[in-house]
Amino acid sequence: MKINLMKSTIVLGVLLGVSACTDLELEETDSIFREDTGEGFSGVGDVSSALVNNYNNLRGQLDTQENLFALQEVSSDEMLVPTRGTDWGDNGLWRTLHQHTWDANHQFVLNTWNNNNRNVFNLSEIIAPESNANPQQLAEAKFLRAFSMYWVMDLYGQVPFREVDEGPSVNPRVMQRSEAFDFILQDLTEAMPDLPSTGPGPDAKFASKAAAHYLLAKLYLNKHIYTGTGSAATEDMNQVINHVDAIAAEGFGLQSGFFELFTPAVDSETIFFTETGVGSRMWNGLHYFQTTPDNSGGGWNGFSTLAEFYDLFEGDDDNNHPGANQEERRGYVPFEGTSPTTSEGYFAGRKDEDGDGFVDGSDIGLGFLYGQQYNLDGSETEDRGGNPLFFTKEMPGLLGNSESTGIRVLKYHPSNGAFAGHMILFRYADAHLMKAEAVMRGGSADASALDMVNELRELRQASPLGSLTDQDMLDERGRELYIELWRRQDLIRFGQFNTAWEFKEAKGEFVNLFPIPSVALTSNPNLVQNEGY
Repeated sequence: MKINLMKSTIVLGVLLGVSACTDLELEETDSIFREDTGEGFSGVGDVSSALVNNYNNLRGQLDTQENLFALQEVSSDEMLVPTRGTDWGDNGLWRTLHQHTWDANHQFVLNTWNNNNRNVFNLSEIIAPESNANPQQLAEAKFLRAFSMYWVMDLYGQVPFREVDEGPSVNPRVMQRSEAFDFILQDLTEAMPDLPSTGPGPDAKFASKAAAHYLLAKLYLNKHIYTGTGSAATEDMNQVINHVDAIAAEGFGLQSGFFELFTPAVDSETIFFTETGVGSRMWNGLHYFQTTPDNSGGGWNGFSTLAEFYDLFEGDDDNNHPGANQEERRGYVPFEGTSPTTSEGYFAGRKDEDGDGFVDGSDIGLGFLYGQQYNLDGSETEDRGGNPLFFTKEMPGLLGNSESTGIRVLKYHPSNGAFAGHMILFRYADAHLMKAEAVMRGGSADASALDMVNELRELRQASPLGSLTDQDMLDERGRELYIELWRRQDLIRFGQFNTAWEFKEAKGEFVNLFPIPSVALTSNPNLVQNEGY
């Protein structure tokens, strides 16, 4: 492979392999370094290996609670990371996300920009004619490029793009949102015929027709936001419905057993997943003394949710133990561990690897961990000071928190392994709700939006709604899709991202986009800082 040294707005001093980190060091030139042979780009030598590397890059970038996850979730009303003593202070890195006071030097803003723009460039090399990719390889690369470019468009509103044959003296051109939308749409449309038709199963970790239909549905559902038209067009909502129907035609559908979906087992809902470890979705909120045999070090005791988000769920206000009349998605906090011989419900069939007579991790609850926590033997879990570990709704603020303030959130459960490698990216329940929303916004389907929402609610053991407002739809998406990367985008689409919530004041609409990182502006004069920064 003959490749040039190319200046890039990706702004990475070195390629970081498959993982992202928060202490990224930049070289003075803010460039991707490649061997400069002087002979120009002649293609990727091993396309198959290059594709594997790009899947690995994606997996590594998602194997963290930082970067993309933090921008999408900690910036929302769904999640916050309060400082507990000196823990989780990190010079305000987390607090500024929740308060919407970030700036162009925020590390997660930079890392997410770097990761996704780097992906786009690497995939463009595979797509280039010089690489001679076969039709399916080309289709997979276009899907993966569309996936990464989608995040740049969604988060920043501007997408730098460098052709593979451009030298270091050329500043990458910049696509505005509407142009980037068309570029992504073209990639997915061109990829579709040559993507495999993959139903539920282990191959859903690769690009497929169903995954492309899902991303197209996302594009059209948010098109009026990306193109600035102000309201959803009927023809775009019909496109959402068509693409969701196409996903169903590939064999996907709703499935009962909400928390069972977040295990490595095959289910009918998982359209696209990655084999990255889910520890960052599991241990980031659990207490230090909530342990399993394969993670005796316990949780990291950081992430929590707001009381007002917890209150969206059906159930007794001040109790989330079994029998609190809660809907399935709110989960529950068990009073003790479960024996493998008597287990039922979620813990049925789970393992007791250490032979202590309890399903591993069965003392740790599901969903929203609120109130007193218990050990396997039924005794009260204590904090490091010997006090009962009682997760509270109330928090003093983003500062001054104890070990136990804040309700914790858990979808991926340690009983499946402390760092099990199966993270869902696209799920059919989301597609189902996208279709319902598209009908609510003027699209045509064979069922009403209310009927579709109630179909899902019945499956999740929640009471049916008698009517459906915009707020109901937003709330239902929150109840179904918490910590699955979509809350910020949903709040923006429903006009609520810049409103006030607990520990955050109302902000101007400029926060609907993140700033272009400062070093990217220095590297590429074609970029212009987003309004408000």
